[in-house]
Amino acid sequence: MQKEEDNGFITWNDSDPSSKSSAISKFSESVDSYSSVNKTVATSYYRDFRDIEPNKSVRPAFTAQDYYAFRSTEQIPSQQKRIIKMCMDAYDKVGIVRNIIDLMGDFGSQGINIVHENKSVEDFYQQWFKKVEGKERSERFLNNLYRTGNVLVYRSTANITPDIIKYIKSMAADIKVEIPEIEKNIIPWRYNFFNPLTIDIKDGQLSIFLGKKIFEVNVNTFIDNFKNGSIPTNVMDTLPPDFKTKLKDGSKKIPLDPERLSVFYYKKDDWNYWANPMLYAILDDIVMLEKMRLADLSALDGAISNIRLWTLGSLEHQILPNKSAINKLRNILASNVGGGTMELVWGPELKYTESNSQVYKFLGSEKYQSVLNSIYAGLGVPPTLTGMAGNGGGFTNNFISLKTLVERLQYGRDQLVKFWEREVEIIRKAMGFRKAPHIVFDQMSLSDESSEKQLLIQLADRDIISHETLLERFKEVPSVERMRLLREEKYRDQDKLPEKVSPFIKPVSQIPGLGFEPPQKSANPQGGRPLNKTDEGPRKQRVDTPKSKPGLAELFVWTQNAYEQISDMVNMAVLGSKNKENMRQLTKAEVSEIEVIKLHVLTNIPVLSDFSSADITKIIASSKTMPQKFYNYLKANKINTSSLTMDNYKKQVVASYVEFITSES
Repeated sequence: MQKEEDNGFITWNDSDPSSKSSAISKFSESVDSYSSVNKTVATSYYRDFRDIEPNKSVRPAFTAQDYYAFRSTEQIPSQQKRIIKMCMDAYDKVGIVRNIIDLMGDFGSQGINIVHENKSVEDFYQQWFKKVEGKERSERFLNNLYRTGNVLVYRSTANITPDIIKYIKSMAADIKVEIPEIEKNIIPWRYNFFNPLTIDIKDGQLSIFLGKKIFEVNVNTFIDNFKNGSIPTNVMDTLPPDFKTKLKDGSKKIPLDPERLSVFYYKKDDWNYWANPMLYAILDDIVMLEKMRLADLSALDGAISNIRLWTLGSLEHQILPNKSAINKLRNILASNVGGGTMELVWGPELKYTESNSQVYKFLGSEKYQSVLNSIYAGLGVPPTLTGMAGNGGGFTNNFISLKTLVERLQYGRDQLVKFWEREVEIIRKAMGFRKAPHIVFDQMSLSDESSEKQLLIQLADRDIISHETLLERFKEVPSVERMRLLREEKYRDQDKLPEKVSPFIKPVSQIPGLGFEPPQKSANPQGGRPLNKTDEGPRKQRVDTPKSKPGLAELFVWTQNAYEQISDMVNMAVLGSKNKENMRQLTKAEVSEIEVIKLHVLTNIPVLSDFSSADITKIIASSKTMPQKFYNYLKANKINTSSLTMDNYKKQVVASYVEFITSES
């Protein structure tokens, strides 16, 4: 007879109570074998405050320090160099951050140029700016400012030789600049940006206290680029003399020339060595975004990983497994490495159950919205510019975010202007120019560009801005456009193009001596009856007719029709300029302002006269206003859009104007 310990199962007889008790007792010895099949082993460490006193236990706290103790790569550093490094890594790895920083750099440096009162001097500066790749360097300046918060620009200079002067002049043939005799005949010729991680501040807090910082570059940043750890001779010869001397002496750090190094910060506190980058405030949100992406990856990997329950024995048939049977099945399952089909031979006492996966409930974009909103808000980008306006929080939050973005861009431009003004001042002194140039940009426009361009055209028509500035704002080259205009004028003289006719240009055919001749004046320059001519018959007697006042009904009908006609024209013009579909999309302040414009037009049109849209435009352009007496009457009777409905307001305006006209007649 086989021993009972070697049997795989335990059974009992319902008629024998002692047999059932013995079977359950032996089965309890197998409980320790019930567990999951582990392929890997992990160990956790925790603090335990149970039974710190007799019958007293304290639940251990779980703080951020406990969380980061085993996740050091996720912890936000406190040292500034490590903060800068983490922000630079976020820029390299997170697409949202990179796109916004690149956008801010491109938008902030858009349209940068150098202008001067003297055209020849301006051409000289612009050609120099083109040679040093000023636009590309400006974009890199702003990119480093927003990404690392610290910009270190090292200037390389060139001697002003006849070859350089000839080279710059050859790029603009109309430059006529006399080169004076100067003592320090060097100008900036190349700009390089240093990585803040490779630069140290000598003497630390002492240099901050004295207000004079000396920056040093680590020698390892040069040596690490070469395999054998030494700088080749051909590279050594290209380095400045002070660099070569320090390297030959074995110095680990080389001071940088303060006259050639320009350092700019993004809102740095005086007591800090370096400025904290703009991204520092949202590093927690960036880490959370990356963790959520890892969670999605893990969920996708586990989408096909389900829990499988293997049940041995059957209470219904009075069969319980013992320890050997459980271990036998565990060993079989553990030996299967996964993949493919596993063939398992077993008896009827084995049952298999598999759970259903619901990973689709976890995957989705909804959980990212709060994190993305936090990142966008930290960068100053309003939801209306990101396509997430549904979670924007209303007009006020969008306006504040947009204002923050514009102010950050303007701050970057101010730092960039400060840098270039210092550089062009070096050129001014070297070349002996009397006046310094100006750094200009394209206007930052986050509104309707068509309205702004229309305003520029009107300013040019009124001679407030030059046509050259207008062409530059429209991204055209003024010199090229002048040549094209001369070419078109030549074609018109040859009848190859039709005449140009516009409200601002008189057709050539109406100019005396060219085509149509205007009518000649009469022989009598004073007009009237020709001299020495007598009457041919009796004169007609004059009849005096008193000036009649307009009838009240006629005046009321005209005022109502005129007000409606003015409203239609003004509303159409305003909606077109503001790119709105209807008046409901305007704010209360905008509606009130439009109604005041209508009253200005109505009160400046002659009573009972016909008028057109041109007359309305002329009145608006002339800045004529309503009579002060009529304005005081409306104000005293509280006739405005704030206290009345729009229908009642229109009726009150028409009635008040009729009463005002009749009282003045």
